[in-house]
Amino acid sequence: MNASENGSTCVPEAAAGEPLDLTPLDHILEEFKGRRGAVIPILQRAQDAYGYLPREVLRAISQKTLIPLNQLYGVATFYAQFHLQRRGRHLVRICDGTACHVRGSGKNVEAVERSLGVGPGQTSEDYKYTLEIVYCLGSCGLAPIAVVDDKVYARLAPEALVQRLESLE
Repeated sequence: MNASENGSTCVPEAAAGEPLDLTPLDHILEEFKGRRGAVIPILQRAQDAYGYLPREVLRAISQKTLIPLNQLYGVATFYAQFHLQRRGRHLVRICDGTACHVRGSGKNVEAVERSLGVGPGQTSEDYKYTLEIVYCLGSCGLAPIAVVDDKVYARLAPEALVQRLESLE
């Protein structure tokens, strides 16, 4: 991944068998060096840099900060903002709250599953899409909606949603 693909500062994914580049992590840890209670900001910045929290990154954080690895995993699994699995370049959140559900969000989910081969909570094999179902995005008057890479799409028909997603690079 690169910064232009999803707006973050993600470093490229290591090729199979190659070690992950920990240089960005070294810079993050230097910034928080000696600061107590910085576990969450360190994890946030590491996730911004890598797109998720790979095992190697968590191990390196533990070794360099002396924070026990089980504590890092505890924090990373407690908060929904952290992800331990690689995610797609495009995050697709389809609302299935009451207003969206009544207005057909289920059909939007089915269309995405069928067309892109990715189900709720999954990432496509090519790491292009991650699909999440959420239960309110606060835009009920625009139902059904989806948020794709932080952009809101309102009053979506299934075909229109799939067409928009397929046009993403």
